[in-house]
Amino acid sequence: MNIFAPNLAIHHAKGPTIMLASGRRFDLLDPSSSTFGIDDIAHGLANVCRYAGQCRGFYSVAEHSLLVSQTVSRYAFEALLHDSAEAFIGDITRPLKKLLPDYREIEERIEDAVAERFGLDRAAKATIKEADLRVLAAEQQQVMALGCADWSSEAGILPAPVTVRGLSPNDARAAFLRRYEELRPI
Repeated sequence: MNIFAPNLAIHHAKGPTIMLASGRRFDLLDPSSSTFGIDDIAHGLANVCRYAGQCRGFYSVAEHSLLVSQTVSRYAFEALLHDSAEAFIGDITRPLKKLLPDYREIEERIEDAVAERFGLDRAAKATIKEADLRVLAAEQQQVMALGCADWSSEAGILPAPVTVRGLSPNDARAAFLRRYEELRPI
């Protein structure tokens, strides 16, 4: 072993890291120090299936994000990026999130890093939450087993007028990036 060899393969991070498809590294405990870009987010979201894969066909988080973005009249850019953390940590179902208290903290750190990196308006949160619930109600009617969306009428939530297309990962990634280019501030 040559102890004088350059440390080219060594990566110093504050926490556990994952390797992204782009070749970049993402530090789960210090995401702000990571060099991720919109391509990493688009790729990750396009390859993650909603509902832990328990829907009738593949339905990506990227397509969900597109639908939420198209549902709001204000904050469409923020809505497109609202689930960006899932590009790095997956789409965890709400019941499982409740069992993983540290998960929410990690997710919030990533959301903060995304907001900072892309200049997202934090005032958008309530608007996006409402649109997200409306899209959730609509998509559950379209991609889940019968009865999954019954909660929405009981809660008085009107499903958004959207159609889930079940885009392939490649098509969802491309559509996500096109929408990003349309909306991003210059």
